[in-house]
Amino acid sequence: MNIRDIDHITITVSDVARSERFYHEVFDMPILEDTEHPGVMAGKQRIYFVLSDNQPKFHADKPTTGAIDLCVIAKDPMESIVNHLKSYFVPILEGPSKKEAAHGEVTSIIIQDPDKNLIEVANY
Repeated sequence: MNIRDIDHITITVSDVARSERFYHEVFDMPILEDTEHPGVMAGKQRIYFVLSDNQPKFHADKPTTGAIDLCVIAKDPMESIVNHLKSYFVPILEGPSKKEAAHGEVTSIIIQDPDKNLIEVANY
């Protein structure tokens, strides 16, 4: 089997509209329109948002909020990313710092979404 990419991930959230708003406003991810599942586009991948008590037929064994650790790649310079997050009052938990990632060294910061999922924002 040769996996080429990831199509989507599903994040269990406490408030779908709040999550859509956060990911759309903070990360400029377009909100999915005319789809079966609410969510946003992250590049070519979809991020779906579901409530813990409204899961699809097939779902993770223990769907819960705050369980995701995700890294997104930004094209902007890190200084712009930090200033942008500050303008939305998003606390930076760590960074900027340099580390090794899937495609080499990145500079990244770590934040949380409204459900306390960890999000690393990195640029190469």
